[in-house]
Amino acid sequence: MSDHRTYKKLELVGSSTTSIEDAIHSAIAECSKSVKNVEWFEVVDTRGHIVDGKVAHFQVTLKVGFRIEGS
Repeated sequence: MSDHRTYKKLELVGSSTTSIEDAIHSAIAECSKSVKNVEWFEVVDTRGHIVDGKVAHFQVTLKVGFRIEGS
């Protein structure tokens, strides 16, 4: 094991009809199915879709960091 860590970032967009939090959770869950060593995220953008004066859909853009294998 080395004494440093090296990470790479992916940009994802999670969506939900329920909440911003649900959009974050679903994006991370889907990412974790195919990417190893996912360790952190940051929200970089939040937006939504309005229908008939009500929020119909939430979208959250995330940067997700994962540790490169062996570092």
